[in-house]
This record gives sequence, structure tokens and C-alpha cells, in this order.
Amino acid sequence: MAAASTSNSPARWVVLPHYAFAALSFVVLSVLLLFSTDAFGGHYFNPKLLTLTHVTVLGWATMLIFGALYQLLPVLLDCRLYSEKLAIYTFGLLASGTVLLACAFWHFQVGALLQVAAILLFAAFLLFTINVFQTARKAPKWTIEADFIVTASLWLLVTGLVGVLMAFNFTYAFLPEQHVHYLQLHAHIGMAGWFLLLIIGVGSKLIPMFLLAHTENTKKLNWAYNFVNGGLVLFIFDHLFLHTVFVPLYAALVAAGVGLFLWFLYEAAQTRQRQDVDLGMKQTFVALALLLLPLVLVFVVSSKGSLPQELLSSLYLVYGLSVFLGFLSALILGQTFKTLPFIIWMHAYEDYVGRFKTPLPKDLYIHTLLRWQNLCYLAGFILLIMGVLLRMPPVILAGAICFTVTALLYATNVFRMLLHKAHNLKPFTYGNANA
Repeated sequence: MAAASTSNSPARWVVLPHYAFAALSFVVLSVLLLFSTDAFGGHYFNPKLLTLTHVTVLGWATMLIFGALYQLLPVLLDCRLYSEKLAIYTFGLLASGTVLLACAFWHFQVGALLQVAAILLFAAFLLFTINVFQTARKAPKWTIEADFIVTASLWLLVTGLVGVLMAFNFTYAFLPEQHVHYLQLHAHIGMAGWFLLLIIGVGSKLIPMFLLAHTENTKKLNWAYNFVNGGLVLFIFDHLFLHTVFVPLYAALVAAGVGLFLWFLYEAAQTRQRQDVDLGMKQTFVALALLLLPLVLVFVVSSKGSLPQELLSSLYLVYGLSVFLGFLSALILGQTFKTLPFIIWMHAYEDYVGRFKTPLPKDLYIHTLLRWQNLCYLAGFILLIMGVLLRMPPVILAGAICFTVTALLYATNVFRMLLHKAHNLKPFTYGNANA
């Protein structure tokens, strides 16, 4: 965030509501998890799991990513955001669509309510994609980060389109295959096309920046982009038309892309100037480690083999959990405290720099809460995975309780920062420079 300034940054009311909504969604998600322990004993296509998944994906992850991107795009692409009005409209559509979709799935009302929610969400994705694409067009130089971010937004649009078709298919049944067939397509386009590409594109810029590392050679990122997109396109074509046994091969291409991204980060870390690692970056490294779990599981669930059906169902659930509540949630929990404090500080204190003694961004949140948040999260995730694999509801409930504590600690710190205002600043003179 070192290169950011208010000169290119959008207004705070464009960015900060996304963080607030995401924090509340994480709390709601955790509470719903407390009442859904019975849902992990069967197939993943059931109302409670559909609700949990979409609250995680839309209200928690995508909402926060939208807000963070509006702040980060000017830094990554060196130009102003194309339209702040579009960002506000997008927020309203995404928020209302998420609430309606969650209600529709929880009560399994798959008629008009679900269809309206799907249309609102698709409209949000369309406006977001237009905003991202037009912003990238204004950039003085088209970079590999722009490739990743623009392509990810296009995949998000495709994910939303498949979602709309599925929402109407509940009522009119016009798709030739069973609903679960398209649910797998919908999920993997979202996971690999939207989340994975976006995280690689943004992470390849931000993580070296936070470590004060130098990264000139982007060949590995170019190949990562080709591998992930190639694997995803082949998977979609095969899933829709061919139905071959080559799905593990497509998964291998995506995994190879992720491997190149991790290799890029490892080489960047070797050149880092900053040796101390704060709690936000430690949580980010935990997220990158957790990414290995779904990469292994995707081969298991795609090859199927001779596994018992009950075990295979549990592995499918763990696969989804490892992506949404594992890698994605861990990354958000860490990166929130690398981005939000700086955004709040920049809007509150930039005009006072050099004239008044100001706090640092890291002074805007409570480190003890963050430490306990990270510990509770890791305990909750491990318990949840063990509970699902062993089919033990009490262990799942223990994991859900840990997640609820994590969400409350996270929300407390987030709202403490969102409500922060500059006050009682002392003039910055030579006499109190070291005070």
C-alpha cells in the first residue's frame, strides 16, 4: 500500500461499506454454521450448505474483494477508478442479491425469489466487470496484473450467468443435464476463474510489496495465467460436451499454475528487505499453506477411484470447505489487516502528515484480538474438517463455535477501524518529534 495516496483513491464511502457488510456476513455465516451441523452428514446439494456457501462466497469473500479492489486498482494499474457511481450501484445490487439468495436457499424457495436474487447478482457482476475493464483501459501500461484481474472479472460474469440459468432451471427445467452437473461447473468456474485468478493477480503485486521485495521477472506469472485458464477452459468443454476421464489432467494444469505463482512468491521472498512478519502476513502465509489441501483433494474427487460413496461425499464437503472456509477465509482474515488500516489512516491522517504527530496504521486495531482471531480460526477450521471427515456433529459444532468467536473478534477490530476518527492531534514540532 506504500504507493497509494488519496490522489488516485476513490472516496471512502465507495470502499468502506464493503468491509462493513463483509464483516457482518462473516458473523451471520458463523451463526448459521452453528445451526447447520446436521447438514454435513449427507450430500453437498442441500438448502443449508447452499446457504452457507453463497453467504461465504458472495457476502463475505466477493463483497470484501470488491471493496478492496476499488482501493487497490489505482495502485495496481496506476490510474483512477473508472466510475465511483458504478461501484456504489454494484454494492447495492450485490448486497441485496446476497440477502435474497440466502433467504431463498435457507427456506429453499426456488421460484421468483431465487430468480430475482440471481438477476440482481448478475447485474452486480456486469457493472463490476465494466468498471474493472474501463479502469484497466485507462492504465498507462497493460501489465500481467491487468490480465489476471480483467480475466477474473470475466469469469465472474460467466459464473453469474450459469447461476442465473440454474435459478430459472429450477422452475422451467430447460437444461439437458441434472442440476448437480451445472452446480459443479458453476462452482469450479467461480473458484478457479474468479477467486484463484484474482488472488494470483493481486497477490503477485501486493505480497512482494508488503515484504519490500523486488520482482522484475513475470515469466512464471505469464505461464501461471496460461495454465489456470487453459485447465479451466478444457474442464468446461469436457464437462459440457465430452464427459471424458481427463478431468485430473485439467486439474493438473490449474495446480501447475498455482505452483508457479507460489514459486514466484518464494523467489520474491528471497529478496525481501523486511525481515519482521506481522500478524496479517503470518495469516496470509497460513492461507497459502492451506491452498495445498484443495489442490490435493481436487485430484481425489475428480478421479473418484474405488472410494466408498460415504467417504467420497465427505471428501467433496472437505474439498469445498478447504477452498471457502480454508484458503479464501484465511487470506481475507490476514489481508484485511494489511489493507483496511492503511485505507482508514490515509483518509483520516494524510492531510496532517508533517504538521501533527499521527498514529501508525497498525495502531488502529487491537493486536491481541487479531492474535486470538487467528488462533481461533485455525482451531475452528481443523475441528470442522475433522468433524466432517469423521461425521461427528459435536466436533463440527466445536468448530462452528470457534468460527463464531473468530468472526466476533474480526468484526470488533474491523468496526473499531471503520469508526476511527482523528482527534486530539498534537502539533509535530522538533521538541516532541521523539515523544
